[in-house]
Amino acid sequence: MPRQTPPLLPRLRRTLSGLGDNLRRARLRRGYSAELVAQRASITRKTLVRVERGDAAVSLGVYARVLQALGLDGDLAALATDDALGRRLQDAQLSPRRESKRSDSESEVP
Repeated sequence: MPRQTPPLLPRLRRTLSGLGDNLRRARLRRGYSAELVAQRASITRKTLVRVERGDAAVSLGVYARVLQALGLDGDLAALATDDALGRRLQDAQLSPRRESKRSDSESEVP
């Protein structure tokens, strides 16, 4: 019995679909055939079609290999580098008093 993938929220489904579209466009802009990219990524052509459709059941590793085959693997390193929400949450937990006490105590140390 095959494993069932939990349903995705519509926003994430649209994001994956957009990623698949972008990968397909990148492949076509480079003039690469689906067979060539699949071969370079060590996947089947059928799996590449699933990637280009934004299938959530395809592993992140497969997406990474397709990015590498297209010469876009540097884009993967840029994911989540600027975590604006995390930064706001972290800043909200920092107390202004705590920071000023640190500054006062640091200035007293010779």
